[in-house]
Amino acid sequence: MKFSLKGGRVIDPATQLDQVIDIHIANKKIIAIGDAPAHFSADWDIDVSHHIVCPGLIDLSVRLREPGAEHKGTIISETRAAACNGITTLCCPPDTNPVIDTPAVAELLQKRAEEAGMTKVLPLAALTQGLAGQHLASMGDLKEAGCIGVSNATSPIENTEVLRHAMEYAANVDMTIFLHAQDAWLGRAGCVHEGAYSVRLGLAGIPEESEVIDVARNLLLIELTGVKAHFCRLTSGRSVAMIADARSRGLPVTADVSAHHLFLTDLDIGEYNSQCHVHPPLRSERDKIGLRQGLLNGAIQAVCSDHQPHEADAKLTPFALTAAGISGLDSLLPLCLQLATELKVDLSTMLSWLTTQPAHILGISAGSLAINSPADICVINPHLEWTLTEDTMQSIGRNSPFLGWTFMGKVVHTVIDGRLVSTVC
Repeated sequence: MKFSLKGGRVIDPATQLDQVIDIHIANKKIIAIGDAPAHFSADWDIDVSHHIVCPGLIDLSVRLREPGAEHKGTIISETRAAACNGITTLCCPPDTNPVIDTPAVAELLQKRAEEAGMTKVLPLAALTQGLAGQHLASMGDLKEAGCIGVSNATSPIENTEVLRHAMEYAANVDMTIFLHAQDAWLGRAGCVHEGAYSVRLGLAGIPEESEVIDVARNLLLIELTGVKAHFCRLTSGRSVAMIADARSRGLPVTADVSAHHLFLTDLDIGEYNSQCHVHPPLRSERDKIGLRQGLLNGAIQAVCSDHQPHEADAKLTPFALTAAGISGLDSLLPLCLQLATELKVDLSTMLSWLTTQPAHILGISAGSLAINSPADICVINPHLEWTLTEDTMQSIGRNSPFLGWTFMGKVVHTVIDGRLVSTVC
């Protein structure tokens, strides 16, 4: 399959390219930018004039719900939804059922994703067996089975000695450890940010100290073991400051934030809006500002969807009993486009949070439009105004607090390994 994307504004944060220019694709790769090679004859051209052409997006956290919760989503449904939203590679946390703690589960997930033929899926391996925090998983075997890193997902490891040994093991097999900073006890019964608003609503709170304390513990152990570590879904401005300090001292740490934490706060819960029940919780306006500042100063490198689709009934019980999580694939890029406008940053900088930087965190060859790189490409119409509704969402999960929001800019084409896949949307 050979084709050309003609006349688009090509923005590649990896190569600092920002120019109206053609891209030519053949044999699953980008073979030329600008003039077509003499031997090249396209099967067809796609006119992308007045559109943005950028590397395919890389999402660091997508729950596919398969295996184990197929009533919420499947590999086919959610990788298709990801592709329709310009995401060409995604990272799947290990808290499936069964847990990704054996090579068999990791290989099964990748095989089904390959059969689906949509977005590429990179699984994270469980740090401990069954995510129970007691016995280490066989990280070396899981790495050979295709796992991109190790994580205990949102299950805290209470025993600091176990965590230290886990970091040493991960460092020994050269795997990045993905950390969710959360104290095992502080705020464990909570469902919202602890503050004046949680008191008003009468809901048990999760203090920001739950995150900050665990960030501090993890940073000390990272310094001790030398493991490469990535902090997932930071929510506290104080945590951001600690990560910035650690990076300035040369610690091998990176961090990401979910798109919804950059826009929503605990006040958006309003009168018990269960669509705003997320874990970790939405925090204060001060924290939201701190997270945005972390992106601007480089303490946070990536933005992800933290996609967690749910069936409608999961959000219909009293707030504290509802399932936590947002269906975020459909709102990831639109929110980031809006964020670029609000923060007054250029599109190349914003796109780096979704492409180049996540690729660096994962240690993969992606997130670039360089010659001979895989043809994973996203084409955006920046002038298209649209409203997020249940009908316009591609994911099975319709659980989003952004329903009814109007956005400017939408993905119109997605290319994965040289295949135009977004035509299924």
